[in-house]
Amino acid sequence: MKFSARSPVNGSIALEKSTYLSRSNLGYIEGLYQSFFQRPEAVDGQWQRFFEGVEFAKNLQDASGLSSKELDVYKLIRAYRDYGHFEANLNPLSTGAKSFPELSFDAFDLADSDLDAHFAIGAIVGLPDATLREIIDHLRRSYCSTLSVQVAEAMPTVRNWFVERFEREGATWQLSSAEKKQLLEQLARTESFEKFLHTRYVGKKRFSIEGGDALIPMLERLVTDGVQLGMEEVVIGMAHRGRLNVLANFMGKETGMIFAEFDGVKDEANSFFDGDVKYHLGYSNDLKTAGGTCHVSLAYNPSHLEAVNPVVLGMARAKQRRRRDTQERKKVVPVLVHGDAAFAGQGVVPESLQMSQLRGYTVGGTIHVVVDNQVGFTTDPVDDRSSPYASDVAKILQTPVIHVNGDDVEACARAMNLAVRFRQEFKRDVVINMVCYRRFGHNEADEPAFTQPVMYEKIKKHPTQYEIYSKKLESEGVIAPGEADRVFKKRIDELQAILDETRKNPPHMKPLAFAGSWKGFRRAVPADFQKDTDTTVSVQVLQETAKTATSYPKDFTVHPKLEKILEGRRRMMDGAGKVDWGMAEILSYGTLLREGTPVRIAGQDCVRGTFSHRHAMFYDYKTGVVYNPYSSIRPDDVEFVVYDSLLSEYAAMGFEYGNSSSDPTFLTIWEAQFGDFVNGAQIIIDQFLSSAEQKWQRMSGLVLLLPHGYEGQGPEHSSARLERFLQLCAQDNMQVCNMTTPAQLFHALRRQMKRDFRKPLIVMSPKSLLRHPRVISTIDELAKGRFQEAIADGQADKKAVETVILCSGKVYYDILAEREGLDGKTGERFAIVRVEQLYPWPAHRLAPILKSYPRLKKIVWAQEEPKNMGSWSFVWPRLSELTQALGVQAPIEYVGRTERASPATGSEKVHLLEQKEITLGCFGLRPEAKAKIVGPASAAPASVTAKVERRG
Repeated sequence: MKFSARSPVNGSIALEKSTYLSRSNLGYIEGLYQSFFQRPEAVDGQWQRFFEGVEFAKNLQDASGLSSKELDVYKLIRAYRDYGHFEANLNPLSTGAKSFPELSFDAFDLADSDLDAHFAIGAIVGLPDATLREIIDHLRRSYCSTLSVQVAEAMPTVRNWFVERFEREGATWQLSSAEKKQLLEQLARTESFEKFLHTRYVGKKRFSIEGGDALIPMLERLVTDGVQLGMEEVVIGMAHRGRLNVLANFMGKETGMIFAEFDGVKDEANSFFDGDVKYHLGYSNDLKTAGGTCHVSLAYNPSHLEAVNPVVLGMARAKQRRRRDTQERKKVVPVLVHGDAAFAGQGVVPESLQMSQLRGYTVGGTIHVVVDNQVGFTTDPVDDRSSPYASDVAKILQTPVIHVNGDDVEACARAMNLAVRFRQEFKRDVVINMVCYRRFGHNEADEPAFTQPVMYEKIKKHPTQYEIYSKKLESEGVIAPGEADRVFKKRIDELQAILDETRKNPPHMKPLAFAGSWKGFRRAVPADFQKDTDTTVSVQVLQETAKTATSYPKDFTVHPKLEKILEGRRRMMDGAGKVDWGMAEILSYGTLLREGTPVRIAGQDCVRGTFSHRHAMFYDYKTGVVYNPYSSIRPDDVEFVVYDSLLSEYAAMGFEYGNSSSDPTFLTIWEAQFGDFVNGAQIIIDQFLSSAEQKWQRMSGLVLLLPHGYEGQGPEHSSARLERFLQLCAQDNMQVCNMTTPAQLFHALRRQMKRDFRKPLIVMSPKSLLRHPRVISTIDELAKGRFQEAIADGQADKKAVETVILCSGKVYYDILAEREGLDGKTGERFAIVRVEQLYPWPAHRLAPILKSYPRLKKIVWAQEEPKNMGSWSFVWPRLSELTQALGVQAPIEYVGRTERASPATGSEKVHLLEQKEITLGCFGLRPEAKAKIVGPASAAPASVTAKVERRG
């Protein structure tokens, strides 16, 4: 049976009449039964249940067929299982009964006269030979109460699991009096905290949980039930709403510390951090339960509501790895708490969902809780989604959704119990859609009645969850009359005492930056970036690593072209061999592995590399079997993994950031297919990568490899937007490099893991340089060298040099080739200096280089990117400050493309003309003064002429 949503706004659902249970298919059904009779496992699980319940032989009207009425009732049962949630009592603000036409008798050729007839098909709901009335009553209790489930789209095994729990287990799932009192106490803590803040900090933003109070008891249930099922750690991601309450009443953060944050208490011990608003902060703690201790972490999160999703998943993956939980993945469970509008509207949600079953990203299932406030900021559901439920986006992966009324705290507790059990058994995502409301506006200074007057008139009159539940328990005799009021008042008094003590003796804000897996690391200081890091390695280790990286089993067939590449790499290590970019990169990984540092690389097509330069793993040319040449290097204690990722930047990079922030022992790398694709992950870069240390004391050593360089491939595949990263650079927050030699990459990657602090590393990776004949390094440079933030011109006669050309990255080789075309004496007047690390700005390396030229008259900054892009705007003030400090009286000139709206031209011919003008401009020449010009000078329109600008 199939239903299709025609109009999610008005809830109209149409029934497709072409069903396999039509009378014309009775012969087919009986054929299935004969197969079932002979071998039950030969038929689908749904049909197994059907035949087991019906006792088929008893339901034959005669020898020719099955009772059509039994089939009609079976169709009705199927409809309730699939769509009973549409008539469930889910909305706390709705009083009228919902009617779903396709669940009426008319849809199934049944009538009132059939209500008292007995049907053997009732056996499949646990009611053999029950009347239709009894069957319907049972189905309505199972699927149309304050708790329901949406599994029509799920796989049969998943669907059957939930059917069993809702139809057989529902009536037996009961809470003890002690458990009910515990729920009441949790609600008391939740509501009293919000009411206290509302009266003591009037008008202050707190994004209260009121209306969705049951979230706290749900999280408590998550831990108590999860521990019983093997859970040792929970990683939570959530937006603002309810975060302070979660911190105080679930995470165990000191309430006095939260009050101090409201009061604006300054923590001098951590004054070097900028901090963030209260409702962005995270926390971690060990929570004790009857079944054992569970470590719980709440991730820090910016106002980009769902950006934390992939970050939490990456954190969970790293924590599972550290707990050696990579098979069952039961010990570490990620939990994501979403707002309804954000879950439905943010693109990172489906990106993250798509990761759930991918081998490079799976975390064994995530528990999602959608806190459905029924309004997004000021937007009604009719305007923020095209589906009946905010949770419907999860249906893309056939994910089961448990719907629950947020006013029924016991149903909410059961919903979490079901979710935890399902996740631990199936290792798949599950969603709880808690329909509730928002007692105040988007924040406490907002007036929600401007846009939702009818809803908020209802909310004003609506009792709180604590009021509702306390009356229920009083009526059941679980608590005495007036006890709930006494509990609530006691809690308010306790909060007042804490506030008084906090204002008398403000608490010290305890940093959490270097606990757990970060123990032994420290915060970097500016002086760290002026020191060399020892990244040397013996020639013997390099040769052994190269042998490992280029070998494969005897019965393994490599691609013929790859065999040539591997043979070339073997020759690189002979004698005074020359190592190219790809070989230096894999040697850096191999040597780190030998030293005990694991490596994880992920990105689009990164196993072989977008430009076929890496070949980190080999694919058998005949069978497709993958071989990891590094698997033999310390296989028991280090790991080398490379994953071709899903076609995502936002979620994919967020995952790697989370991975790196939770495990600093891994060299974690994300590679973009082309550098400009990093645009899609800008939120992760802005809100996490560049600023998390200053906001939240969260460190990361994530490496981004971003192919960059003007090769005539058009505006989309030229620039990795170097300028955007440089604009974000401050307070030594990250490293931005545009390197020119394989040895530089080798040492930069090793340096990343040899320090006792972590900073993100942004690498403007090359494209043409991967196979450029001059882009090679010696084995000696790898073995004995170090990373050089700036590289001086080793061939220049320092006394003859009048102009220093500073540049970064691939354009160096274009400029070098142009100088070699000049006559000897002219060329000697120019030195080409490479700035390999743009940030932290290497003034300490550039100063002695510039001072070494006694006749220096001019400094040129040359770049391929347009003037308003690239590094010019970043370099100019720093270079000017440096020359003034050195007393160098030389004007600074810019040579490069003019200001542009688009990064590059789409014409390869125009590109070549522009490149030629740039390289000539470095030497003060114009195309017409040079015989080697590519095409006539007049072919270059004025708009593409390289800009030469002088600044004193």
